[in-house]
Amino acid sequence: MTKRTKEILDKLDEVYTTEYKCYLNHENPGQLLIATMLSAQCTDARVNIVTRDLFVKYPNMQAFADADLKELEQDIKPTGFYHNKAKNIIGCAQMICGKYGGEVPSALEDLVQLPGVGRKTANVIRGNIFHEPSVVVDTHVKRISKRLGFTKEEDPEKIEMELMKVLPKDHWILYNIQIITFGRQICFARNPKCEECFLTDYCREYRERQKKKRK
Repeated sequence: MTKRTKEILDKLDEVYTTEYKCYLNHENPGQLLIATMLSAQCTDARVNIVTRDLFVKYPNMQAFADADLKELEQDIKPTGFYHNKAKNIIGCAQMICGKYGGEVPSALEDLVQLPGVGRKTANVIRGNIFHEPSVVVDTHVKRISKRLGFTKEEDPEKIEMELMKVLPKDHWILYNIQIITFGRQICFARNPKCEECFLTDYCREYRERQKKKRK
């Protein structure tokens, strides 16, 4: 780990602490898996509103596996893209029940075989449930990692691989948790609050803007 990387992580630890926090409400691995699938193109806050009733109606994987497609679509409609999400949730639950005895698998190669589960969702499960060091690349991590100069890549999987080289393992999941908060509070995609930011010394985008202002 370089001195620069350590300084960035130290500042993130100082501001956001090293507490592991998952923003999606869940009581077991299956619930987190469903909630993460629903969170695509949707806010965590909205997902948490939907899952409050959803997890009462469908208390386990078998219940999701047996769900009526049209009914489930209506149950999750507020999260958007509900046709696809409902189809994937039922397919995913059926595979978990049929192949893994109703238990969410922990191996990355098993998770990404599930319908609707990509590397991002798989790494959320691995990091938060099974405590396997995992790098989760969402829109905040992608945007801010580029601004901090940790990567120049566009492809999430390539960014994941680069961050695994740059960041120490004990910060893989933590970095995602901290960067989500940072991205929601300060480092917006448009009009970031640079005047409130504690990482401007390390931000390549900020430096470029300052250079343009001086010209």
